[in-house]
Amino acid sequence: MKCYAKPLAACLLAVAAPVCAQSSVTLYGRLNTALESSWISGGPEPGSPARMTNNRSVFGLRGTEWLGDGTSAIFQIENGIALNTGQGQIASRNTRVGFDGPYGTLFLGNWHTPYTEATLAYDPYYATTAAYMALLGNGSAASTGNVENTSSFDRRQNNSLQYRTPSWQGLSGGFAWGLPQEKMTTPRNPQLFSWSGSYDRGGLNLALAYELHRNYQAANTHDDAFKMGLSYQFPTTRVAVVYERLRYRTASGSLTRDGYYVSIVQALGRGSLRAALGVASNGRGASTQTVGFVRSGSDTGAAQWTVGYDYPLSPRTALYGYYSRISNRARADYDFAINSLGVTQGTSPQTLAIGLRHNF
Repeated sequence: MKCYAKPLAACLLAVAAPVCAQSSVTLYGRLNTALESSWISGGPEPGSPARMTNNRSVFGLRGTEWLGDGTSAIFQIENGIALNTGQGQIASRNTRVGFDGPYGTLFLGNWHTPYTEATLAYDPYYATTAAYMALLGNGSAASTGNVENTSSFDRRQNNSLQYRTPSWQGLSGGFAWGLPQEKMTTPRNPQLFSWSGSYDRGGLNLALAYELHRNYQAANTHDDAFKMGLSYQFPTTRVAVVYERLRYRTASGSLTRDGYYVSIVQALGRGSLRAALGVASNGRGASTQTVGFVRSGSDTGAAQWTVGYDYPLSPRTALYGYYSRISNRARADYDFAINSLGVTQGTSPQTLAIGLRHNF
């Protein structure tokens, strides 16, 4: 007899019955906002506007129901909210339903791809204006299908079937298929495939990831991305490095771009000093098209550097501050992936932020 089929009073009285303890629902969230002074140097754009930014605040529900034989049904509904404007959207972030058991986790929904997840933890500024997806991944697609955003490899994929392996001796992996949902309206039949593998043991983490976008730029073409990462946690210092190669096939030819990222988190006092450097190389190839921020030729690269301090007030609440700058070369127009400023070629967006983050 299932617990949910019994009257609530009976279930509360039967606290010793295992069935009443085999389902759970958890409310969780992250509230993250900052005051920023942001400006663009090197062009006619106005300088130093004060603004309040939302750093991908969320709240959601997640739950499990025990099905027996080591298997559970799982669900999650995650909603994006904006503290600065009061706006939000239900199920706009990681949302799924599926099964979890001894052989891994299988689910359907709107979720980060394994490629995206592989190195998220390497970025100490993830989900802020200074996040590394300004350069790595070619921008951020917070929630997209196969046709809304055809450039970014840092994405949460709609209509996806996903699987995560259990961990074995520190090894784990993931797979996602972004179903060809748009075939009825897009004759080129676009779809996505994403894989990742990682090794996590002691203070060492190694990551490999590959993602394939079929028929994204044009029919009978494909784009792909490969990255590898390494991080190590020393007693008071964590160092992480990432290398990435993006390749696009466009109607006018191929387009390739390499990216590099390094971050250091150093315990200092009660908090931590955090520094990061990202580099996007010049694009290469015969393509005359621009895909996202990537184009071919000289002076099409950029570098982003960020330094700041994170100060925990409690296990769930922290104050933080940072300065971040993207230095674009003459023909590049990389912008912050979250809370963008709208740059032109050769200019440098910058921001100075002080923020408050609370997790529950």
